[in-house]
Amino acid sequence: MTTPASGRHVEESGAGESPGELRDTRRFSRSGRWKDVAAVASFVLLAFWVTARMWWNPTHGIRDNKTDMAQFEWMMAHGARVVTEFAYPFSSDRMNVPETVNLVANTSVLSVSVPMTPVTLLFGTRTAFLVFLTLGMIATATAWYFVLSRVLVGARGPAWLGATFCAYAPAMISHANAHPNIVSQYVVPLIIWRTVRLADGGRWLRNGLLLALVIVWQAFLNLEILLMTAIGLGVVIVALALARPALRGRARTFLAGLGIAAAASVVLLAYPLYVQFFGPGAYNGLSWVIRGYSTDLASFVAYARESLAGDARSATGLAKNPTEENSFFGWPLVILMAAVVWWLRRNVVVLALAALGVLFAVLSLGREIRFDREGTGIPAPWALLEDLPVLHSVVPTRWALAITPIIGLLLAYAAERARELAARYPARRSQIRFGTVTVLAMALVPVLPTPLPTKRLDPTPEFVTSGAWRPYLAGGRSLVTLPLPDTEYADPLRWSAQTRLEMPIARGYFLGPDTRPGKDRIALFGAPPRPTSSFVATVRRSGEVPPVTAENRREAVEDLRYWRAGAVVLAPQERADALRQAMTELTGIEPVHTGGVWVWDVRPLTA
Repeated sequence: MTTPASGRHVEESGAGESPGELRDTRRFSRSGRWKDVAAVASFVLLAFWVTARMWWNPTHGIRDNKTDMAQFEWMMAHGARVVTEFAYPFSSDRMNVPETVNLVANTSVLSVSVPMTPVTLLFGTRTAFLVFLTLGMIATATAWYFVLSRVLVGARGPAWLGATFCAYAPAMISHANAHPNIVSQYVVPLIIWRTVRLADGGRWLRNGLLLALVIVWQAFLNLEILLMTAIGLGVVIVALALARPALRGRARTFLAGLGIAAAASVVLLAYPLYVQFFGPGAYNGLSWVIRGYSTDLASFVAYARESLAGDARSATGLAKNPTEENSFFGWPLVILMAAVVWWLRRNVVVLALAALGVLFAVLSLGREIRFDREGTGIPAPWALLEDLPVLHSVVPTRWALAITPIIGLLLAYAAERARELAARYPARRSQIRFGTVTVLAMALVPVLPTPLPTKRLDPTPEFVTSGAWRPYLAGGRSLVTLPLPDTEYADPLRWSAQTRLEMPIARGYFLGPDTRPGKDRIALFGAPPRPTSSFVATVRRSGEVPPVTAENRREAVEDLRYWRAGAVVLAPQERADALRQAMTELTGIEPVHTGGVWVWDVRPLTA
């Protein structure tokens, strides 16, 4: 084989080794650049196809996950604040007043939010979120395309096929429902590329440092993806070392570079990881409910709701929500992958990838195997692993997300093998091409993406956009909203983001420790409940106001003082009348309607 750096030829033995080998990249500098341009243009078109409804309707947001969209808008505002105000990047006191939110233990996306500060400041947080989401898909496909075509496969057509699947597979479109950090997997192929280059002679220090930089980049984008990438690379590298004796001669250089990458990564990430696991707002693993998010065995052969052949009715119940449809591939693609692995079974990389796919599929089943929306009572291997450190913070169904790039790689290797066969047997070239296109179409057309569904966002009240809130929050006070923000109502995060986090809010939507007795600081969505937040939540659910006692009023004053509240605000929404009655009875203060909201000036109560 030839290394991309020097083109030196290395003899290796074994049949069927063409897929997955490093290819000579010199020919890419001489011709075919227009094909690269066309490939990237297709990625751009697909990304804008998926996000078209949000670009076309500036007042719309993600229909199926408005809360996560609001959270990411808040994170984009935080990144801008880090740049413009030199704010501490790893936690923030602008949500969950008077406590702080541990942003390293949440989706802080600093590697994107910080460099995108100009977009956030000039065009707003919604646009920043949409650019993040759209460019994330484009960059992911582009990165996979160049790494596949220049490093792993060596042909543009197969590389385009694999890269398109890696970026626009059903799982990726599912996470495009307000998880731009998961959709943005462009660093993964860069990690693979820099890991491959560790074996280059005489460059172990340089290559190790470059690998460390992309590892740190991914760490501030999504740690789950980094963990899965590390496991996948480890399995493939070990398989290659065992099966290819010729590669062992470069083991010393490879291990030296790997050691440098590990040491540099530890140094650069030591403090952020310390804050994540031991700093204020750190938690001890996910809650039992979230750790129960597992993959239904029947979902592997079903179609996702945003696939061409899928719909919400067939997908509902096979995944916890529309954003976690990680394993929906359909029967044709599953059968095709089995056939590809059998066809290329003499290639160790293909076998390693197949083993990885099975491993990730099994781990994604969670603690109990489910089939067609029902529990089987059969324990799965994850039950033995879920309480281990680090693993207790992984959502089980996310393991299935790692199958997407595996399938993308296998598709690229299979297409390259078919291309080689067509070149080897010119008389049968048309039949080979026709058969290849037919099989790929049958498996992939049903999983083509459809545009993300959107819904009009509730407009931000004039009370917020005009700055009318500022006098109420002077002196370090916060804004309390009705209802208080949680997993179902995150609009206050969007409001705060639009003020560049100058408007601090009580409570919020984030992962934080449950500090109640006996809860062992397990992760909780939002802050631990307080009497008033629970009372308001009850009113919101039922639409009725329970009898308000003197104890309720005393607790309300205590909670408002705890939150350092300057004002309580109620925007137009369902059951607003009941919420207004409840807060009026709790505080004894009549609200004023101004700026499109009801406002209770509670400063006299909290002074």
